[in-house]
Amino acid sequence: MKIAFWKIILALGCISKATPLTNNDCQVNNFKVKQDFDRTRYAGTWYAVQKKDPKGLFLQDNIVANFGVDGGGKMNATAKGIVTLVKGYWVTCANMFGTFEDTDDPAKFKMKYWGAAAYLQTGNDPHWVIDTDYDTYAIHYSCRALHPDGTCEDSYSFIFSRDAKGLPPQARKIVKQRQEELCLAGEYRRVVQEGKCKDK
Repeated sequence: MKIAFWKIILALGCISKATPLTNNDCQVNNFKVKQDFDRTRYAGTWYAVQKKDPKGLFLQDNIVANFGVDGGGKMNATAKGIVTLVKGYWVTCANMFGTFEDTDDPAKFKMKYWGAAAYLQTGNDPHWVIDTDYDTYAIHYSCRALHPDGTCEDSYSFIFSRDAKGLPPQARKIVKQRQEELCLAGEYRRVVQEGKCKDK
Protein backbone atom coordinates (compact mmCIF):
# COMPACT_ATOMS: atom_id res chain seq x y z
CA MET A 1 0.00 0.00 0.00
CA LYS A 2 2.84 2.41 0.85
CA ILE A 3 4.50 1.78 -2.53
CA ALA A 4 1.23 2.39 -4.36
CA PHE A 5 0.63 5.59 -2.37
CA TRP A 6 4.02 7.03 -3.30
CA LYS A 7 3.48 6.11 -6.94
CA ILE A 8 0.27 8.15 -6.90
CA ILE A 9 2.05 11.13 -5.31
CA LEU A 10 4.83 11.00 -7.92
CA ALA A 11 2.31 10.73 -10.75
CA LEU A 12 0.39 13.76 -9.50
CA GLY A 13 3.65 15.68 -9.26
CA CYS A 14 4.47 14.87 -12.89
CA ILE A 15 1.01 15.96 -14.04
CA SER A 16 1.28 19.29 -12.23
CA LYS A 17 4.63 19.99 -13.89
CA ALA A 18 3.35 19.02 -17.33
CA THR A 19 0.18 21.13 -17.09
CA PRO A 20 0.86 24.28 -15.04
CA LEU A 21 -2.18 26.14 -13.79
CA THR A 22 -2.76 29.75 -14.85
CA ASN A 23 -4.51 30.61 -11.55
CA ASN A 24 -7.23 32.19 -13.65
CA ASP A 25 -10.80 31.87 -12.41
CA CYS A 26 -12.15 33.53 -15.60
CA GLN A 27 -13.64 36.44 -13.68
CA VAL A 28 -13.44 39.44 -15.98
CA ASN A 29 -12.34 41.85 -13.27
CA ASN A 30 -9.24 39.72 -12.72
CA PHE A 31 -8.03 39.94 -16.33
CA LYS A 32 -4.79 41.87 -16.70
CA VAL A 33 -4.44 44.67 -19.24
CA LYS A 34 -1.45 46.46 -20.75
CA GLN A 35 0.44 48.39 -18.10
CA ASP A 36 1.33 52.03 -18.84
CA PHE A 37 -0.60 51.90 -22.10
CA ASP A 38 0.59 54.55 -24.58
CA ARG A 39 -2.21 55.53 -26.96
CA THR A 40 0.12 57.55 -29.17
CA ARG A 41 2.32 54.53 -29.88
CA TYR A 42 -0.82 52.43 -30.38
CA ALA A 43 -2.20 54.79 -33.02
CA GLY A 44 -2.03 53.86 -36.69
CA THR A 45 -3.13 50.93 -38.83
CA TRP A 46 -3.84 47.47 -37.46
CA TYR A 47 -4.96 44.39 -39.41
CA ALA A 48 -7.27 41.91 -37.68
CA VAL A 49 -5.83 38.40 -38.02
CA GLN A 50 -8.01 36.57 -35.49
CA LYS A 51 -11.41 37.30 -34.00
CA LYS A 52 -13.65 35.93 -31.29
CA ASP A 53 -17.11 36.79 -32.56
CA PRO A 54 -19.79 38.45 -30.41
CA LYS A 55 -23.54 38.36 -30.73
CA GLY A 56 -24.74 40.69 -33.48
CA LEU A 57 -23.66 41.74 -36.96
CA PHE A 58 -20.11 43.08 -37.15
CA LEU A 59 -17.34 43.23 -39.73
CA GLN A 60 -16.22 39.69 -40.55
CA ASP A 61 -13.15 39.58 -42.81
CA ASN A 62 -10.60 41.92 -44.40
CA ILE A 63 -10.89 44.04 -41.25
CA VAL A 64 -8.51 47.01 -41.12
CA ALA A 65 -8.70 49.37 -38.15
CA ASN A 66 -7.12 52.79 -37.84
CA PHE A 67 -6.70 54.28 -34.37
CA GLY A 68 -5.99 57.97 -33.88
CA VAL A 69 -5.54 60.52 -31.11
CA ASP A 70 -7.18 63.93 -31.49
CA GLY A 71 -5.85 67.28 -30.35
CA GLY A 72 -7.40 66.82 -26.92
CA GLY A 73 -5.71 63.45 -26.42
CA LYS A 74 -8.88 61.41 -26.96
CA MET A 75 -8.65 58.19 -28.94
CA ASN A 76 -10.86 57.45 -31.94
CA ALA A 77 -11.07 54.72 -34.55
CA THR A 78 -12.37 53.80 -37.98
CA ALA A 79 -12.60 50.31 -39.45
CA LYS A 80 -13.36 48.74 -42.80
CA GLY A 81 -14.22 45.16 -43.58
CA ILE A 82 -16.51 42.67 -45.22
CA VAL A 83 -19.94 41.86 -43.85
CA THR A 84 -22.33 39.16 -45.07
CA LEU A 85 -26.03 39.97 -45.29
CA VAL A 86 -29.20 38.11 -46.30
CA LYS A 87 -27.96 34.65 -45.28
CA GLY A 88 -24.81 34.84 -47.35
CA TYR A 89 -26.32 36.12 -50.58
CA TRP A 90 -25.09 39.69 -50.18
CA VAL A 91 -21.44 40.31 -49.30
CA THR A 92 -20.31 43.93 -49.12
CA CYS A 93 -17.65 46.20 -47.68
CA ALA A 94 -18.71 48.36 -44.77
CA ASN A 95 -17.31 51.10 -42.55
CA MET A 96 -17.53 51.50 -38.80
CA PHE A 97 -16.55 54.35 -36.49
CA GLY A 98 -15.70 54.61 -32.81
CA THR A 99 -14.98 57.17 -30.11
CA PHE A 100 -13.38 56.35 -26.77
CA GLU A 101 -14.13 57.51 -23.26
CA ASP A 102 -11.24 57.32 -20.79
CA THR A 103 -11.40 55.47 -17.46
CA ASP A 104 -9.10 55.33 -14.44
CA ASP A 105 -7.03 52.66 -16.20
CA PRO A 106 -5.12 53.90 -19.31
CA ALA A 107 -5.73 50.56 -21.09
CA LYS A 108 -9.47 50.40 -20.39
CA PHE A 109 -11.94 52.48 -22.38
CA LYS A 110 -15.62 52.72 -23.11
CA MET A 111 -16.05 52.66 -26.88
CA LYS A 112 -19.12 54.09 -28.59
CA TYR A 113 -19.33 52.58 -32.07
CA TRP A 114 -21.66 52.67 -35.05
CA GLY A 115 -21.73 51.67 -38.68
CA ALA A 116 -22.06 53.80 -41.78
CA ALA A 117 -24.98 51.50 -42.68
CA ALA A 118 -27.99 50.94 -40.43
CA TYR A 119 -27.70 47.14 -40.53
CA LEU A 120 -24.43 47.15 -38.58
CA GLN A 121 -24.28 46.77 -34.82
CA THR A 122 -24.13 49.87 -32.62
CA GLY A 123 -23.21 50.07 -28.97
CA ASN A 124 -21.13 51.45 -26.13
CA ASP A 125 -18.89 48.62 -24.96
CA PRO A 126 -15.80 48.19 -22.81
CA HIS A 127 -12.66 48.27 -24.94
CA TRP A 128 -9.63 46.81 -23.17
CA VAL A 129 -6.13 46.62 -24.56
CA ILE A 130 -4.95 43.37 -23.02
CA ASP A 131 -1.44 43.48 -24.45
CA THR A 132 0.60 45.03 -27.25
CA ASP A 133 4.20 45.72 -28.18
CA TYR A 134 2.95 48.54 -30.46
CA ASP A 135 5.07 47.31 -33.39
CA THR A 136 3.78 43.81 -34.21
CA TYR A 137 0.73 42.69 -32.21
CA ALA A 138 -2.20 43.94 -30.13
CA ILE A 139 -4.91 42.07 -28.24
CA HIS A 140 -8.31 43.70 -27.75
CA TYR A 141 -11.04 42.37 -25.44
CA SER A 142 -14.59 43.39 -24.64
CA CYS A 143 -17.14 41.83 -22.31
CA ARG A 144 -20.64 43.18 -22.92
CA ALA A 145 -22.52 41.15 -20.29
CA LEU A 146 -21.50 39.31 -17.13
CA HIS A 147 -22.80 36.14 -15.51
CA PRO A 148 -23.71 36.45 -11.81
CA ASP A 149 -20.38 34.79 -10.91
CA GLY A 150 -18.37 37.50 -12.70
CA THR A 151 -17.44 35.47 -15.76
CA CYS A 152 -18.34 36.78 -19.21
CA GLU A 153 -21.61 35.94 -20.92
CA ASP A 154 -21.08 37.88 -24.18
CA SER A 155 -17.54 38.77 -25.21
CA TYR A 156 -15.61 39.56 -28.33
CA SER A 157 -11.94 40.00 -29.04
CA PHE A 158 -9.58 40.95 -31.85
CA ILE A 159 -5.99 39.95 -32.45
CA PHE A 160 -4.35 42.71 -34.47
CA SER A 161 -1.11 42.74 -36.44
CA ARG A 162 0.77 45.64 -37.97
CA ASP A 163 1.41 43.34 -40.94
CA ALA A 164 -1.53 42.13 -43.04
CA LYS A 165 0.35 38.87 -43.61
CA GLY A 166 0.10 37.92 -39.95
CA LEU A 167 2.05 37.76 -36.70
CA PRO A 168 5.72 36.86 -36.24
CA PRO A 169 6.43 33.60 -34.33
CA GLN A 170 7.30 35.24 -31.01
CA ALA A 171 4.12 37.32 -31.08
CA ARG A 172 2.04 34.21 -31.79
CA LYS A 173 3.36 32.61 -28.60
CA ILE A 174 2.42 35.64 -26.53
CA VAL A 175 -1.02 35.85 -28.12
CA LYS A 176 -1.74 32.19 -27.43
CA GLN A 177 -0.85 32.65 -23.76
CA ARG A 178 -3.04 35.74 -23.44
CA GLN A 179 -5.97 33.94 -25.09
CA GLU A 180 -5.70 31.23 -22.44
CA GLU A 181 -5.61 33.87 -19.69
CA LEU A 182 -8.82 35.36 -21.12
CA CYS A 183 -10.43 31.90 -21.00
CA LEU A 184 -10.90 32.08 -24.77
CA ALA A 185 -8.50 29.41 -25.98
CA GLY A 186 -9.93 27.78 -29.10
CA GLU A 187 -12.65 30.45 -29.44
CA TYR A 188 -10.99 32.53 -32.15
CA ARG A 189 -11.31 32.18 -35.89
CA ARG A 190 -8.91 33.34 -38.57
CA VAL A 191 -9.70 36.67 -40.22
CA VAL A 192 -8.98 36.64 -43.95
CA GLN A 193 -6.89 39.56 -45.25
CA GLU A 194 -7.15 39.92 -49.02
CA GLY A 195 -7.28 43.71 -49.32
CA LYS A 196 -10.80 43.65 -50.75
CA CYS A 197 -12.05 46.72 -48.90
CA LYS A 198 -8.85 48.75 -49.11
CA ASP A 199 -10.19 51.50 -51.37
CA LYS A 200 -13.89 51.32 -50.48
